[in-house]
Amino acid sequence: MKQLRLQKGMVAADFGSGSGGWVIPLAKKLEEGKVFAIDILEEPLSALSSKARMEKLFNVQTIRSDVEQTSKMISDSCDLVLMTNLLFEIKDKRHILEEGKRVLKNGGRILVVDWKKDAPFGPKEGRALPEDIKKFAEEAGLKFDKEFEAGPYHYGLVFIK
Repeated sequence: MKQLRLQKGMVAADFGSGSGGWVIPLAKKLEEGKVFAIDILEEPLSALSSKARMEKLFNVQTIRSDVEQTSKMISDSCDLVLMTNLLFEIKDKRHILEEGKRVLKNGGRILVVDWKKDAPFGPKEGRALPEDIKKFAEEAGLKFDKEFEAGPYHYGLVFIK
């Protein structure tokens, strides 16, 4: 998370949050901020809400939405948007990056973490290659910031609005 220059009062949105593998650690870092967990499925969001309450994290808000349509977030409201293990299952990758850009404040960042092309685990179909994501992000009006190793099976990209 050091790639993101986190500060306590930031507002973040996790697109396709699932049960909150990134949300809980992020909420602890952004203790004076807010983390929106957005997912299409109710069950993982419910589990995440329970987990956040058990850990006494009151800065987590869940939103049930299909991020391929809309995140339901207010425009220019976030400092950070996470898209982790998400893009491989999204048909219109440019659109989801545009939605991320829409909710970002100027200077805000999008973090993309997804499966490497040759990773022996993960999905077999639809992997989003870094060069394609960079092209879609540029077309969406985002500025490429950096690429990094996100473990043995994932790559990471950071874009700035």
